[in-house]
Amino acid sequence: MIRLFKVFIPVGTLTLLVSEILLVTSAFIFATYLVLEVDPTVFLLDDGGLSRIALVVLSILVGLHLHDLYSQIQVKSRIVLIQQLCLVMGLAFLTQGLISYLNSSLRVPISIMLRGSAIAVVAIFLWRLLFSAFAFQLVGRDRLLLVGGSPLLEDIGQYIADRPESGLEIAGYVDDRHAPSAELPGGKILGAMESLHDIVRTTQPHRIVVGMFERRNRMPVGELLELRFAGNVIEEAANTYERVCGRVCLKEIRPSQLIFSGELGPRPQNLLYQRLSNMTVAVIGIILSFPIMLLTALAVRLSSPGAVLYRQTRVGLDGSLFTVYKFRSMRIDAELGTGAVWAQKDDPRVTMVGRVIRRVRFDELPQLFNVLKGEMSIVGPRPERPEFVKALNEQIPYYRQRHCVRPGITGWAQINYKYGDTLQDTITKLEYDLYYIKNMSMALDTYIIFDTLKVLLLSRGAQ
Repeated sequence: MIRLFKVFIPVGTLTLLVSEILLVTSAFIFATYLVLEVDPTVFLLDDGGLSRIALVVLSILVGLHLHDLYSQIQVKSRIVLIQQLCLVMGLAFLTQGLISYLNSSLRVPISIMLRGSAIAVVAIFLWRLLFSAFAFQLVGRDRLLLVGGSPLLEDIGQYIADRPESGLEIAGYVDDRHAPSAELPGGKILGAMESLHDIVRTTQPHRIVVGMFERRNRMPVGELLELRFAGNVIEEAANTYERVCGRVCLKEIRPSQLIFSGELGPRPQNLLYQRLSNMTVAVIGIILSFPIMLLTALAVRLSSPGAVLYRQTRVGLDGSLFTVYKFRSMRIDAELGTGAVWAQKDDPRVTMVGRVIRRVRFDELPQLFNVLKGEMSIVGPRPERPEFVKALNEQIPYYRQRHCVRPGITGWAQINYKYGDTLQDTITKLEYDLYYIKNMSMALDTYIIFDTLKVLLLSRGAQ
């Protein structure tokens, strides 16, 4: 796995991305040689053909991303893959239509577009089949040997087993708690701790992940030192969990790990850059979305009695309270008899218009004014209500630490996890929030915003 934008990305995914950039670009260049009767190099070099093709390639890559074709690499259905590729090319043609209205000199000629798209569909389809069947098994596979018997190791094994596209595989487990050859998530027991040297020599893992069942258990320090000086990479289970799963493990974390961490906590320069970028994005967002906000306000006003805007107290930076603005999506008496409760799936309190604006996230648009006021950020942990925060601070360790940064409209937890309405969901989302706080940067914010656009366009995760 390679770390980009403060996120660990499988080598196989990057390999597929780069190869398809070359493949699609070659398909359209080849199409120019098939179509043009004059020298194609004149079109490509003198008439800006390469820059036009680059725009087409970019629109195709965005389409592949929107269809999750870089997060779900293995081909499960050839028919579905063909359908997805046709939709991707449809998006590319729509993009070309928009470009022709804005600047026709940037549009690829229709004859080249037709042939290039056809060649690209066939090429990507065949390459995906080949990559899924053979290349993906060979490129960037990282074999992990899980040592020590900690339940966290089984969590890592289960995560990897459920996501073959991660580019990871389990070489096996080494511990004294299970019988040899016993099946565990992603692999089996290869032997006891006393056989660690022999097992490493036999399996040749890329990384040895160590997590003891209990801290008072004896860690084989001598053996691990010998293996480390022999060139083996050895990691703590909690660090591997963070790298693989993209979240901090609350079950294994200790206060000393947070206190003495060299990464944890927002840097002053990152906060300054984020504040400046938030102001810029908020102003642009308000200007561009103003017509949508007007139509949404009108629809809310006509559909049900009550105020258009819903004001609610939330907990912000350093535990301070602020008023968050949203377009009202529930009845005005939604919490009259129940008090503060989490939203639920198919919530009966939501109005008909509210259900629509929640699905497309238009109800969140007024929060751009919270960003402009400095109460919120574009990216950050979602703000919670004081009633919930008080209870969660008592039940979940380190929950109050999420308030060391401004809350956000979107966040790392929002793009990686479903809407949470239980205590366990809240714990999992806190693990994602702590990962974001630990790795907070403009690069990670950019990655989250880009992924959020996909969530918005596909109306995922609404509650």
